[in-house]
Amino acid sequence: MFKSVNPATGVQIASYEELTPSEIEAKLAAAAAAFVSWRETPLIERVALLRAIADRFEADKERLARVATEEMGKTYKSALAEVEKCITGFRYYAEDGPAMLEPRQVKLANGGSAETRYLPLGPVLAVMPWNFPYWQVIRFLAPTLLAGNVVLLKHASNVQGVAGLIEDMVREAGAPKGLFQNLRIKSPAVGDIIADDRVAAVTLTGSEAAGAAVAERAGRELKKVVLELGGSDPFIVMPSADLDAAADAAVKARIQNSGQSCICAKRIIVHTDVYEPFLEKFSAGMKAVNAGDPMAEGTDMGPLSSFEQRDTVLEQIEKFQAAGAKLLLGGEAMGEEGAYLSAGIITDVPLDSDLMHEEIFGPVAMLFRADDLDDAVRLANAIPFGLGSSVWTNDAKEQERLVRDIEAGMTAVNQMLASSPEVPFGGIKKSGHGRELSEVGLHEFMNLKTVMLPG
Repeated sequence: MFKSVNPATGVQIASYEELTPSEIEAKLAAAAAAFVSWRETPLIERVALLRAIADRFEADKERLARVATEEMGKTYKSALAEVEKCITGFRYYAEDGPAMLEPRQVKLANGGSAETRYLPLGPVLAVMPWNFPYWQVIRFLAPTLLAGNVVLLKHASNVQGVAGLIEDMVREAGAPKGLFQNLRIKSPAVGDIIADDRVAAVTLTGSEAAGAAVAERAGRELKKVVLELGGSDPFIVMPSADLDAAADAAVKARIQNSGQSCICAKRIIVHTDVYEPFLEKFSAGMKAVNAGDPMAEGTDMGPLSSFEQRDTVLEQIEKFQAAGAKLLLGGEAMGEEGAYLSAGIITDVPLDSDLMHEEIFGPVAMLFRADDLDDAVRLANAIPFGLGSSVWTNDAKEQERLVRDIEAGMTAVNQMLASSPEVPFGGIKKSGHGRELSEVGLHEFMNLKTVMLPG
């Protein structure tokens, strides 16, 4: 049984039955049958389906956003923006995707010729998290359907309402039976589905532990896997930066989605020459964050996704304090009904502590002082993760050095990091491997076939 509980009130809003073994088998059979025809469906028809799905999302975006807010607590305005981003993603691949699938002509050194073609692999299992319950799915779904594959979704337990709505939108847009199916299953059932011969590949966005388990099983079955496992992104501020802009962006980057984003700025690293003035501005911004009813227009931050998630962050804060770190402000449970946590700042984290490696998945920032540029790079890289990063400096040489030397899959210069359909999204180190979005993401689950041509 799956239960959807509104984290703003603690009230259960829905429940969903877990699929039985026979129901899972029926969905796997439907996916395999759908792939037989979908892989041969003309590209123009695949494009038409993406546009139709975008139109369905557009027509029902207010309801979709409301359900996300009710199920995992993000503000309604941010949920609506997420749905609109999904619409953009579908339309981007409908417009620009076909050119990315064109065969590439190659001239050979011996005078012959060849071409490379992109062909679909088959049904792909997607294991997705709750923090961006629409976008995490759609940024994979749109290119995967365009590629000629079919999709099986194992969504997070607490957003089954969202998962069902995505399935409804795809079906109502005219998708063939079995093209996209929501699997109401729990984590122990994932391994057997990966092992099923009808499943060609798997992608996961989630924790390091979940990624390791999925990768291990996929490796045993010799199947392609793409992993996005989060991180503890550095946000570096150098003396030449616009401190007002940097502090404002740091607040937004830390509290977006109540701090529950893989690419939130989690470790703020500030050059010693501007540490105190930046801290003053950043502290004022964090104190001013309005946490409250996620449906209200003026709310900056809703509750965390669950009481369990809030308590996890509170336990982390206690561990940091026990190790000698200081809770400068915030980081406290708010109210009695909802899973609210005030925006907080932790300083003086021991650099030799394992806590340096922890990702705080809530609206609490770790603040570090860097002696110079070398020290900032060292602090940025002193963790096992490498997803995103944000650097704030108006010195061109510093920008180039930071972009080159920060160990991350993405770096934003003088702006908050965000995903966009046009550019690859993903990380290195223990933040995973492979990429989503852009042409690269489209090709991840395709057979790059070499064709040697006569003459």
